[in-house]
Amino acid sequence: MQIVWHGNYLKYFEDGREAFGSHYGIRYMDMYSNGFTAPIVHLEIDYKRSVSFNQPIRVDVSLINTPASKLIFQYSIYNHLTNELLCEGKTIQVFLNLIGELQLTNPPFFLNWKKEHGLLK
Repeated sequence: MQIVWHGNYLKYFEDGREAFGSHYGIRYMDMYSNGFTAPIVHLEIDYKRSVSFNQPIRVDVSLINTPASKLIFQYSIYNHLTNELLCEGKTIQVFLNLIGELQLTNPPFFLNWKKEHGLLK
């Protein structure tokens, strides 16, 4: 069919999250070294157009600021050559400590990160 499998879009989202984390200093291993993990608990994908094999794409990722103890990311995938929107999506991740307990308040490292990036009011 000359189009990528629909499940690959999830990998594109993950690649975008990892690039975001590297750029802004909030990588998964940073979370882990501070005693937390952040599994995805919610996912939305809205397919607009198919990605063709070998088509260059761009993934834009933004973090939605919230006072809740969670990470909300929004994604837009574009055809890199034409800038056509191909897909939009959203993920929600929650913080768990290393024994798997849900954290109802923001971990200190995350509050510090938000403060450094001007996300705390």
